[in-house]
Amino acid sequence: MNELFQTLIRIQLLFAVSVSASAEDSKPNVLFFALDDMNDWVGALGHEQAVTPNMDRLARSGVNFVNAHTAGVFCAPSRSAIFTGRHASTTGCYTTQVYFHDHPEIIPLQKVLQEGGYATFGAGKLFHHPAGFVDRRGWDEFFLRNEEQKNRGWPLESWTVDDPALPIPYPNSIFNHDRKPANEFFLEWGKVLNEDEEKMADTIRTEWACDLLRKKHNRPVFVAVGLYAPHFPNYAPEKYFDLYDPDKIELPPSRTDDLEDLPPKIRKAKEARAAHHKRLERLGAVDDAILGYLACISYADAMLGRLLDAIESGPNADNTIVVLWSDHGYHHGEKFDWGKHTLWERTSNVPFIWSGPGITRGVEVNATVSLMDMFPTLIQLCAVPDGMSRDGVSLAPVLKDPALAKDRDILLPGMKPGEYAMMNQDWRYIHYADDAEELYHVKQDPNEWDNLALHPEYKHIKRELQAAAPQAFATPGPNRGEIKLVIKGEDFDWAPKKRAAP
Repeated sequence: MNELFQTLIRIQLLFAVSVSASAEDSKPNVLFFALDDMNDWVGALGHEQAVTPNMDRLARSGVNFVNAHTAGVFCAPSRSAIFTGRHASTTGCYTTQVYFHDHPEIIPLQKVLQEGGYATFGAGKLFHHPAGFVDRRGWDEFFLRNEEQKNRGWPLESWTVDDPALPIPYPNSIFNHDRKPANEFFLEWGKVLNEDEEKMADTIRTEWACDLLRKKHNRPVFVAVGLYAPHFPNYAPEKYFDLYDPDKIELPPSRTDDLEDLPPKIRKAKEARAAHHKRLERLGAVDDAILGYLACISYADAMLGRLLDAIESGPNADNTIVVLWSDHGYHHGEKFDWGKHTLWERTSNVPFIWSGPGITRGVEVNATVSLMDMFPTLIQLCAVPDGMSRDGVSLAPVLKDPALAKDRDILLPGMKPGEYAMMNQDWRYIHYADDAEELYHVKQDPNEWDNLALHPEYKHIKRELQAAAPQAFATPGPNRGEIKLVIKGEDFDWAPKKRAAP
């Protein structure tokens, strides 16, 4: 009888292991492909000037969210929100706060997936790029191009002044010809030798991820790779510049009085910011700067093509979800700005494309969605438990049946408590910390040229969007300037800075 009992126990254990293995085999692999400063200049998003055959190819194979918006107005808060699944208004990570220092109790995306049975691999700009911002929790492997970086707090160092793939001469753009070292790469662009493409940081990271995607794994994998492109400096191999005719570069639409109806404080700030645009105009270089950005978009598109080819040529072709996203957009002279950090369309609207098993092919969804939706969507698609609340909404049902998509109000926090934008298909309402306001009827005014906030007939619209915004905002945590990085061999931590005695 005892032997029979032991035999039954062994059979049950073998069955449990078999069921568990079967469940793991059924889970999809994931390629999590991040771009930096990439606005909506994608062929599949209606931007005919951009040469993006691989992004267009991905859109044809899946669901293309054409009205998707970022989770933060520049790199650090956006990526903090994405990997925690929580807005800055919840965490206090409005600027350069380090979320895993301020909120170690929040389990990030990669750790939830790892605890759910996934092998997790990361490379490149997934988190903010300076030293101390890589959240090392939950990664089976996080790739760095050289081991020495681990002794400096894991900085990404995508471009440095001694990089082997820099254009010659350096600095290269006319904007920086009289500045050393190239104005810290801002508004710097130039051609890399074609033969140096494989030396570029983003190429190296892409090839590392391609090697993973070509292999068969004994458990599902989450492969996250973040490119620095098309972030400044806009350096790309010459062949990507050659895709465009320099004499036919189309500039974004503009209006000379665009800043006149802004609240006084933001108007003053943007008039000062316009100095960059005026310098480009004096140099006759606006179209050259846009050409550099477009070349970098096409280079990033080529890296996506390598990843898609690696999936399609290997054993994971039928079981890999691909999600493409950018941390935020970028202004190229719209409202006379060059940069991000705004609550306008050019900062918020980003490419957001999903493809893979169970995802409808070749469909555009115009309903307003947020990058905050990635966390709950992946958790549902990957069938892993998550015991924490997140601020986004799962798009898994929409990916399966796009007819279920419904428009909704989307939050974009600014850089201070009480500063935010609320967006839907029709409207964008902007509220500043000093109670100044902007309101745009984006369906009729996609360039956001006419601020309607002071028009009394739109008070009800403002009230509705105000009601959809958070009614309380978290206190900001200590920013990067208030904490110091403590290096501990290949490890690091953050500690409060000691304040000088009064």
